[in-house]
Amino acid sequence: MRKLVNAFFLSVVLILFLAACGSKSESDDANAEFDLVEPGYLTIVSSGGFIPFTDMKDGEMVGYDIDVGREIANILGLEPKFVKAEFSGMITGIQTGRYDLAINSHTITEERKEQVNFTHPYYYSGSMIFSPPGSDIKTVEDLKGKTVALNRSSNYYKEAQAYTDKFAFYDDDLRALQAVAEGHGDAGINDAISGQTAIAHGLKLEAHQQFSSTEQAIPIHKEKVELLQAVNKAMDELRESGKLKELSIKWIGFDVTEPPEDIAE
Repeated sequence: MRKLVNAFFLSVVLILFLAACGSKSESDDANAEFDLVEPGYLTIVSSGGFIPFTDMKDGEMVGYDIDVGREIANILGLEPKFVKAEFSGMITGIQTGRYDLAINSHTITEERKEQVNFTHPYYYSGSMIFSPPGSDIKTVEDLKGKTVALNRSSNYYKEAQAYTDKFAFYDDDLRALQAVAEGHGDAGINDAISGQTAIAHGLKLEAHQQFSSTEQAIPIHKEKVELLQAVNKAMDELRESGKLKELSIKWIGFDVTEPPEDIAE
């Protein structure tokens, strides 16, 4: 009887040992395949300072970008590890291997594409026309001869010059929109999401035609092709399941996961 009991316990120990070895092997395979900064973790850099995409609450990062990163890590079978850093150094951090991913509303540009690979876009933004309620200004054609309020550092100035030569400049996007709401300027051109978020929080303006479109995606090291493919597959899963849209509505208040349709030509 004792021999049977001993044999039973030996069998249990052997099974547990083999299971542990198998788990370790699978983890090692994933780490080797993705060339992770830290085994078992998906190291994600974000600024924690671009509401509602990335913010700090009780010492932890929260926001749309953060939830997207968390969902991606979960699909990949990894623990998300968020690292706070300045936006300006994120691409360099990806290139030098400090981070696996940067999720901080990076717009895809030709210059950045020379430095890193980008995933499929996980949301879309761009410039949009905003005018007071009851205004006749709704499209780019309506801007002719009108005074447009802009952030003095904005690139939208170059785009708007094709439609008007009258501008009022302000120190930031919100001040420009507030000026239009107070009657200083006929319309404003601002980031589509930022402007609509300001309206949702009570700013008396209406959103109209989108002036241009941008694609926001996740930068990954150029040599981490397997990780890029895995993240793209995870994002496709989030989009098809409706989870990406759900997170957008949760944090932003509306769906930004599909390309805008009404774009000024």
